[in-house]
This record gives sequence, C-alpha cells and structure tokens, in this order.
Amino acid sequence: MEIKKLGFGLMRLPWCESEEWGHADLEKTREMVDAYMAEGFSYFDTAAVYHGGHSERVFGELVAKRYPREKFQVTSKMPVWQLKSEEDLDRIFNEQLEKCQVEYFDYYFMHSLGDGNYKTTQKFHGFEWMQKKVAEGKIKHPGFSFHDNAEKLEEILNDHPEVELVQLQINYIDWESDNVQSRKCYEIAMKHGKEVAIMEPIKGGSLANIMDDAKKIFTDYNPNASVASWAVRYAASLDNVLVVLSGMSNMEQLKDNMSYMKDFVPLNDEEKVCVEKAAEVIKNTIAIPCTACRYCTDGCPAKINIPRYFEIYNEGKRYGVNSFKWHYGEEKKKGGAPTDCIECRACESHCPQHLQIADLLKEVSAKFE
Repeated sequence: MEIKKLGFGLMRLPWCESEEWGHADLEKTREMVDAYMAEGFSYFDTAAVYHGGHSERVFGELVAKRYPREKFQVTSKMPVWQLKSEEDLDRIFNEQLEKCQVEYFDYYFMHSLGDGNYKTTQKFHGFEWMQKKVAEGKIKHPGFSFHDNAEKLEEILNDHPEVELVQLQINYIDWESDNVQSRKCYEIAMKHGKEVAIMEPIKGGSLANIMDDAKKIFTDYNPNASVASWAVRYAASLDNVLVVLSGMSNMEQLKDNMSYMKDFVPLNDEEKVCVEKAAEVIKNTIAIPCTACRYCTDGCPAKINIPRYFEIYNEGKRYGVNSFKWHYGEEKKKGGAPTDCIECRACESHCPQHLQIADLLKEVSAKFE
C-alpha cells in the first residue's frame, strides 16, 4: 500500500504519572492513533528502549491488536548495545514480535549505528542474521538507524549493500552541521541508492519553538502555517524519502502535522529561502544541540534529568539566565542536580549527538549555581 510521508514516532507519547506503560497515557495515545489511521496514515516507528521499554507494548495494544495487519506498517530496532552473544539476536527479536503483537516487521533496523555499535553488530553477525529473518518472512525490509559521520555511513553501506533503508537525522539546522552531518549522510545514502527514513525533523521539538526573529520569517510568508510545518515539510521535500517521523506528544501536534501532510506539497523555491534565513537566525542561539531523546538518562547513577537541564540552559542563553533560575531550582528539588555528576561518562556513549555531556553539565551548573 502507498505510505503517506508522515510517520508516527512512538518515542514521545502523551505523558502520565502511571509507570504501567512507561508513563505513556494510553487513552490519549489511543485517540491519536485512531485519528492518524482515520486520515489514511499508516507508518509506526518504535524501538525496544522507547518509553522505558514499553513503547512496543503500547503499539501492540493500540495498533496491532485493534487494526487489520494490512492497514499499517511497523518498524522496530535491535538494541545493539545490549547484545552479549549471537543468541541474543533471536531472543530480543522474538520478544519484540510478541510485544508488538505481529508476526513480522515491515521494516527492521540495527539501532543507532555508529562506530561502537557497528563493531558490535559485525561481531555478532547482525546483518547476516537480518538476512535470515528476511528469508523467513519475519522482516520485509532490512536497514539501520544511524548516528555518526558520513565516512562511517559510507563504510557500512560498502560492507552491506543488501540493506534497503537508512534512517537518518535530518533537519534544516543539522543539514550543514559538522557534528550530525545531515547533508553529507543523505548524499551518501543517495549515492548508494538507499531509501531514507528521517528522524528528528523538528530536532526534539526545538524547531517548533523558535525565537521571534526566526518565526517572523515564516509568518510573513505564510501566517497560516505552523512553525513546525516548515521543519517537517523541509525534510519531506527531499528526494527518495520514504517517511518523516514525528514524535507527537498530543492531539494538537498530530492534527497540525496531518493537516499539511495528508496531501503533501514540497517546499517551493521561495519557501526554501525562508528556511535558510530562519536557520541562520536560529543557529546563533543554540548553545547545546540536545534533542531530548533521553538515551542518556536511563543509566545515569546520579539520576540527573540531563535533557531538562540542557533545555533550561538553552533558554537561559536565549532569553537571559535570571528568567530561568527558578526553573533550574525547581528541577533541582526533584533530585539529581548537574553538580551531582560523577563524570562516569556512561551517558556520552549513548548520545546520538555525540555531546560531551559531563563537561556541558559543568557549564550548566556554573551558569546557574
């Protein structure tokens, strides 16, 4: 079936106090799933680690259990960093099928490949294992999600031309980033003839909440278009893109995304110029390029809410530190302050943005303490 380009990312679902579903509000998510499916959208993206390990269960409960299999596509991912042996591949994969309540995955990725995770994948013959699952009909389209430089992407695609799809972080801020290298990675994928799934088009939500000078560029051109729509359409306008994922956290975000993605129209030349101008304004105000993926928090021995402190720091740099000292103090009351960091740097090995988190936490505490 034809896939509309807006993918439902099951990573930042509506939040609730209950831990039963990893703090995902099941009722609000159900309403969003039904609205999404009713408009003809069908692509869901989950992973073993999203929502504290509950995202796949949420998908199984709200989508697979309630809709015919031919009405949706689902992608999940192998948490490569958890592998201790080749036997773990089958064990984890079978658990994922069970949680998602499906007999096969439409798309399946080795998760978050970079230098370290790629070495682990090679050690346990992960790509060869995926091909076996393709032969068994358990995986329809194999691929990998990627967080590293273009040179490493070239190496992986040279080694494994059998993969069909690459999931890349692409947005108009990271397009020319030396750190993320969105453009360079995209061009490598095109060179190898791979279809692309795009993650972080709104950069963890930060491109939906931009400063007034940048917002004015967009509203002057089209006062009826949301700020977020410019970021999603920018990503979806690229060639050979299967789907653009959005980690939607409420019905308002979903409805806005669907309003312009149901009958998607690529950016025209004038709109592309607007995006370029806004990007230059925004780049000058981003201190820490964190996307709030929360990969850093699960194993933190000091229980520091790293993304929240980075958010407060960025807002403080943008609007003035004094305006955000209260927010810093309120977060400290919950436990796990930046000053509690023991510099174990376990978080840094999981950061898709390759941030030097321990050093940045020192900057945060120096600014606010």
